[in-house]
Amino acid sequence: MREVKVKFHVGDREALLLALKARGVELGEPFFQDDQAYAPDRWTFEDSRLGVAFPRLRTINNRHFFALRRPTVNAQACDAYETEVADRDQMHQAILNMGFCPTVRVAKTRRMAQLGNVSLCVDELDKLGMFLELDCPVPAHESVVAVQEALNVFVISLCVDVIRTEETCDALVRTEQLRVA
Repeated sequence: MREVKVKFHVGDREALLLALKARGVELGEPFFQDDQAYAPDRWTFEDSRLGVAFPRLRTINNRHFFALRRPTVNAQACDAYETEVADRDQMHQAILNMGFCPTVRVAKTRRMAQLGNVSLCVDELDKLGMFLELDCPVPAHESVVAVQEALNVFVISLCVDVIRTEETCDALVRTEQLRVA
């Protein structure tokens, strides 16, 4: 599956929640996500992500999910695969034995809503603040850049204080780790 995202750092939490509510967007209850990101051995955050496979292990309410994302056009447009796994520790060992290394742990509280085929996520990332992320599947014949721009237009139409970022959550966490080190 091809998946595209747009991500925004939110300056005013309450304004965002009010704007979403005014559009009829009902966010679900908050839940905690614990993500372990991985990268190929010898890959660094300074290297390009395009064409590189990045596994992730995610735990939500004692359920574990393995995902693999391979950025295509940009870091927010990926070939994406995901499945639930029974044993996080065993999957972690399998990922290590496939030649990947853990990079960063991403802890966040997430609230979600569905707008047609678009998943809207409001995330509170530890030490980084609030982010709004929209993602959706994209058929092979559609331009991922055009879909990203349409998602961007929707967010701009909310008229709230946001700044778009091209960075992935793991890159944002890594930058923060380096800043405080």
